[in-house]
Amino acid sequence: MIPTLFGIMTVNFLIIQAAPGGPVERTIAVIQGFGTDATERVSGSDMGEVMDRAQSSELNSKYRGAQGLDPELIAELERMYGFDKPLHERYFQMIGQYLRFDFGESFYRDQSVVELVKEKMPVSISLGLWTTLLVYFISIPLGIAKAVRDGSRFDVWTSGVVIIGYAIPSFLFAILLIVVFAGGHYLDWFPLRGLTSSNWEELSSLGKIADYFWHLALPVTAMLIGGFAGLTLLTKNSFLDEINKLYVTTARAKGLSENRVLYGHVFRNAMLIVIAGFPGAFIDIFFTGALLTEIIFSLDGLGLLGYEAAIGRDYPVMFATLYFFTLLGLLMQLVGDLTYTLVDRRIDFESREV
Repeated sequence: MIPTLFGIMTVNFLIIQAAPGGPVERTIAVIQGFGTDATERVSGSDMGEVMDRAQSSELNSKYRGAQGLDPELIAELERMYGFDKPLHERYFQMIGQYLRFDFGESFYRDQSVVELVKEKMPVSISLGLWTTLLVYFISIPLGIAKAVRDGSRFDVWTSGVVIIGYAIPSFLFAILLIVVFAGGHYLDWFPLRGLTSSNWEELSSLGKIADYFWHLALPVTAMLIGGFAGLTLLTKNSFLDEINKLYVTTARAKGLSENRVLYGHVFRNAMLIVIAGFPGAFIDIFFTGALLTEIIFSLDGLGLLGYEAAIGRDYPVMFATLYFFTLLGLLMQLVGDLTYTLVDRRIDFESREV
């Protein structure tokens, strides 16, 4: 896990350093009037004067668009963003800080990275946790039921539902839910934005819980539609593969009940492949899958934070979220490996007799 973590951070650090349009260039663009903030403040005539000064200057700089700016200002920008140091010094400084979980300050927000992550964490945890739980609680029983009733009418019509769910992107389903249930054109049953209501602090304990799940209903449903489809088919195929093996026929021949055969013998072997996919599914739902959902439902979570940091070249936030996502993904992979041994002791080779 440790070399993998630092390998990922190293590769991404080198890629980011080679990518054009870093924070210094972004700030220069704002100063020159090309950034959004600057264009809102600079009038047309002032913009022309800035461009004339830039074109008449003979300043040579490694930054595109730096013509017309004082070299001391460029040096100050480099110092402010830490680019006045050599590449290897910046790398080892970053690694040393991350070992202490010191992620520094955001370039463009007046907050530390840790405060930003703490602020966005409740949204991502809420979406990821409840979606993952519902996906597994629905998909595993449904997949087992489909495997046991393979070829029946139940299997056929549930397969139709699963295929539709697999084919519809979560963000498209989210828009449909808003149109139908959030005051789009039909019903106005659910709120459109936020994780809680504005009067949440005034509500009772039971009212706070109800308000929390009321706001989560549509976002979690939108993320659920695509997540449960793939896992249901995976569970069904895994169980079908095990049901057709010889040891199941032998267990049935011994007179064991169908439930004993299914849950005492088949379940552990069939669940291995499902458990293997849990870490990846959790990370995908927890972060990647939540990005568009957060945007559509105006939920300010970690996925949106990382995306905005990448677009805005906010390196401390971008690397911190990457470090956090990678570390969490590796830990979840470790949890999946440890769970293997709980489900099937044959995985633990050290405990097997020679």
